[in-house]
Amino acid sequence: AALTGGGRIPKPGEISLAHHGVLFLDELPEFQRNALEIMRQPMEDGHVTISRVNGTLTFPSDFMLVAAMNPCPCGYLGSGDKCHCTVSEISRYQSKISGPLLDRIDLMVEMPAVGYAQLQQAPNGETSAAIKERVVRAHQVQLKRYEKEGIYFNAQLNAAQIETYCPLGKKEKELLQNAFTQMDLSARAYHKILKVARTAADLDGSENITIRHIAEVLQYRSLDRKYMM
Repeated sequence: AALTGGGRIPKPGEISLAHHGVLFLDELPEFQRNALEIMRQPMEDGHVTISRVNGTLTFPSDFMLVAAMNPCPCGYLGSGDKCHCTVSEISRYQSKISGPLLDRIDLMVEMPAVGYAQLQQAPNGETSAAIKERVVRAHQVQLKRYEKEGIYFNAQLNAAQIETYCPLGKKEKELLQNAFTQMDLSARAYHKILKVARTAADLDGSENITIRHIAEVLQYRSLDRKYMM
C-alpha cells in the first residue's frame, strides 16, 4: 500500500502511484498473499490510510486493477493432455487468490490458447474504432445520467443509487435470483453484476437492463470461488 522510508515517513506505494490510472499485475498468484490482500480496502474506498506512531497519512488510490494469471502452475490446464498438474496442485495454485479479492473484481475473462490456424485468419470482428465510438457514447450517457449525483461512471454507484438506476424486470430478477443462489454469490458480487449490466446496456444503447445483459455479465464471474475448479 505504501513504502516506509529510512526516516519512518510513509511514502506512496504502487496503488497510490496508480491513482486515476491502471495497475497491472502479471502472474497474479505469484505475488505474496498479504500484498494482494492489503489491496482489498483501497480498491473499495479509493484511498489507503497508513498509521504510524507519529501520525496517520491518507493517500489516494482510485485505480483500475488489471491482472493476468495461468489456470494452473504449468499453464496448460484446458489445453488437451498438455497439463500434468495434479488436482491438489491446481487447487493450491488457484487458492492463492482469495474469494474476497475476487469479489472486488468486476470482469473475469478466460482466454483460451490461440492455434496457428487462428493466427492466419483475417480479423472479422468489430473494429477498435467502432468499439471506441460505442464506449464514448456510453460514457456520455452516464455523464448525463449522473450529472446531479456527483459521480461519472456506473462503477461509482453506491447501493442506494443502484436501486434507482439499475431497475430490473420480472424475468431479469428471476435470472439473477437463480444465479445468486446457484453460484453462491455475495452481496458485493450482486451489486457488481448490476453495475456491469448497466454498463452492458449502455454500450448496447438500451435504456433498460435486459436478460441478455444479465446473462452476459454472469459469464464474467467464472472465477468465483465455487467454480474455480
